[in-house]
Amino acid sequence: MKFAHFFIDRPIFAAVLSIVIFLAGLLSLQVLPISEYPEVAPPSVIVSTSYPGASPAVVAETVAAPLEQAINGVENMLYMSSQASSSGAMSLTVTFNIGTDINLAQVQVQNRVAQALTKLPEDVRRIGVSTVKSNPNITMFVQLVSPNGRYDLKYLRNFAELQVRDTLARIPGMGQVEVFGGGPYAMRVWLDPQRVSARNMTAGDVVNAIREQNVQVAPGVVGSRPMTPGATPQLRVTALGRLASEQESGTIILKTGEQGEFTGPREVARAGLGTSE
Repeated sequence: MKFAHFFIDRPIFAAVLSIVIFLAGLLSLQVLPISEYPEVAPPSVIVSTSYPGASPAVVAETVAAPLEQAINGVENMLYMSSQASSSGAMSLTVTFNIGTDINLAQVQVQNRVAQALTKLPEDVRRIGVSTVKSNPNITMFVQLVSPNGRYDLKYLRNFAELQVRDTLARIPGMGQVEVFGGGPYAMRVWLDPQRVSARNMTAGDVVNAIREQNVQVAPGVVGSRPMTPGATPQLRVTALGRLASEQESGTIILKTGEQGEFTGPREVARAGLGTSE
């Protein structure tokens, strides 16, 4: 009590001492290593994937549940939570105790995810499951706008994916860069259920046909070794790869009939460049 009354009876001295301590803290803040700062937020690892065309309930049962069962009980884990969107995207956040080595935690989660891959749908395994370390605190929001309305949301989303995201990810100390608003810009095919059913087809038939004919191939070289005697020139063959326009996507053959007739995307769907949301 006597020590406290010393400063109470001398308010000017107490105020000056407080200012000196405050200024000393500001000066030391410039030279204090960031690694010496105490951790206040628990580290986390995010497991994300996508199941195109599936509802949130299906994603939760067929994707999130197997992953949660495999990851549950990993060393130093506090809790985990998963989210599934109507677009088929799934995000599973695994939170660890404060002070856990986030690099080691990421490796342990990746090992658990590898054990659950055989239980996931084929479409999910083909797309892949990513495991990244993350901090739950958001450092900054960067908003892209078109002041005069020249560019729409699709253009801005595609510009952010191609030009802005990679640049921000290369900043030293940057963790994860996520793009909000719209979906990835790509060639999209919207099916008409009535037309597909009228031709005795299913959505899986259309997907398989597009997957088989929209591929990147390596034709090779004509006249390379081993070659027949007398064949001296070598010709490198080039072929059309993945379809890049709406006109090219219309050349896909979805189904052929007995008389040689065929069904194309224009008869059962609408194709065009756009976003998934």
